[in-house]
Amino acid sequence: MDIKYDFKSSFNDRYNLVTRRILRMLSENSRASVSSMSLALKISRKSVVERIRRLEKEIGISYALEFNEEKLGLFNPHLIRVSFSKVPDWSHVAELLKASYIPQFAASVKGDYDMMIYANAPSRQDYVHWDKGMQQLLSDYGVKWRSSEIAHRQLGFFPLRGELLDKTSIPDKYKGIAKVLNSNARISFNGISKVLEMHFNTVAYNFKKLQDTGYIKRFTILMDKPDSTSILVYFGSYTISGKFEANAVQSRKNLMSDDEYSMISRYPFCCQLIGSADFFAMGMFDDEKAARRYGIGNYKKTMVDQKPKVSYGTLEKVLLGRLPLRAIDTKKEYNIVRWTTDSMAIAKEQK
Repeated sequence: MDIKYDFKSSFNDRYNLVTRRILRMLSENSRASVSSMSLALKISRKSVVERIRRLEKEIGISYALEFNEEKLGLFNPHLIRVSFSKVPDWSHVAELLKASYIPQFAASVKGDYDMMIYANAPSRQDYVHWDKGMQQLLSDYGVKWRSSEIAHRQLGFFPLRGELLDKTSIPDKYKGIAKVLNSNARISFNGISKVLEMHFNTVAYNFKKLQDTGYIKRFTILMDKPDSTSILVYFGSYTISGKFEANAVQSRKNLMSDDEYSMISRYPFCCQLIGSADFFAMGMFDDEKAARRYGIGNYKKTMVDQKPKVSYGTLEKVLLGRLPLRAIDTKKEYNIVRWTTDSMAIAKEQK
């Protein structure tokens, strides 16, 4: 099986290693102090600040929270693949999506389908009501709606909107701080105090208590899509055979492959699904040709014995929410799930 895992992405060369290491540090903890980064990188505080400001300006870095959605009582994560038989009014579609707290991210797509959506809700009834309602609202565009429930997240997250946070189980005394941090996770206690008109000591106390609840998984960053790059988004379906675990080992190897200290993780998000598809991934590539060759091509090769069918496209315009682009250590963060206890397959992967 000729699979090229170690290809390089040229967009990573836009920044030197030190700057990319700052991106990694901020992705893993966006509240990291300038002093700690300066010490780790052995450069001046001034140099760290200048590089961060440059990144904020050039690739639109913002500071957000990665939540533990199940801890928040959000047990209904879905990814939806949407096709239209008529060209939609995208501004109208965006307005319809924004009117509800349930969709968290949506983008138009060029390819086998026209739009992808990430949604979550506090209850299954809430989700189903929105799901069926949106199909009716979009029916004039000849909508074809394929929804799948996320069964297992392997990599990444989608940022949550403040409207959904209002519906969660976060106690009111912490919710205001959580929403401020979700808009700017790097804001100081003084800044939070001014925004919420809350005493500094109360902010510091509630911040610590909020962390202790486990609602927040990580303080992280988000960034805009760099110019002249392609974001691949694809849904895969397959027929499971006896070689499934062996194929899955190869697929994981592909999804965990990345350049050293990449500017953006090659796969910002991937997960196992139940429903209209079995798998979803979002990948970052130099161009559409590389996305097809290394993204779709490698997926089909690694899962060859499962006879995979793929519906894919490249992301065009964000309609709602924020892109989940950042620079984490993919190998360290990948959440492996094995579908068998086959000791030989496991031993092979661990080599």
